[in-house]
Amino acid sequence: MSPGGNVIKVLVADDQALVRGGLVAMLNLEPDLTVVAEVSTGEGVLPAAADTAPDVALLDVQMPGKDGLSAAAELRAAQPGCRVIICTTFGRPGYFARAMAAGAAGFVLKDAPPEHLVDAIRRVHAGLRVVDPELAAESLSTGANPLTEREREVLRTARRGRTAPEIAKALHLSNGTVRNHLSSAIGKTNAVSGADAARIADNNGWL
Repeated sequence: MSPGGNVIKVLVADDQALVRGGLVAMLNLEPDLTVVAEVSTGEGVLPAAADTAPDVALLDVQMPGKDGLSAAAELRAAQPGCRVIICTTFGRPGYFARAMAAGAAGFVLKDAPPEHLVDAIRRVHAGLRVVDPELAAESLSTGANPLTEREREVLRTARRGRTAPEIAKALHLSNGTVRNHLSSAIGKTNAVSGADAARIADNNGWL
């Protein structure tokens, strides 16, 4: 049981209905856990948390609109007493670093055994931090995200297969500005093209 025998209230945010439903069902089987809210978007996290005051929030990274890492930072600012665990399919060092910077207390991969996730919720609720040591080491070796916010924005758009003029139009920038950002990002990622830079940055969790 949780400290003092109280039930731990959990918020679950995941855009995949089957995954979210499975997590909710699994957690509700535990005698000391109860899911008080489930949402499918990052935008839904703050309102749901305000209504239900969860003890622990379990947030996916990739969701439509606002991602789980941005939602985590906002939730920590709005409700400092709510502990956050990032639960994702992607064990990318950049995601891990951003999660820690956002104030997350845990980082768990979705392919971990169910009992590992349950234990992580109990541990972060008790004030501990739960992280994968290999991922933490990889994050340190990879280093901080070298890209500026504008470079990330350009690469996110380039990732969709758009040309420099199309990126410029989508982001309301000049062609020259886009080319400069792409060139800088290519250099920082040791890539051979804008598409390659987007791939490398995405694989590192920098986007």
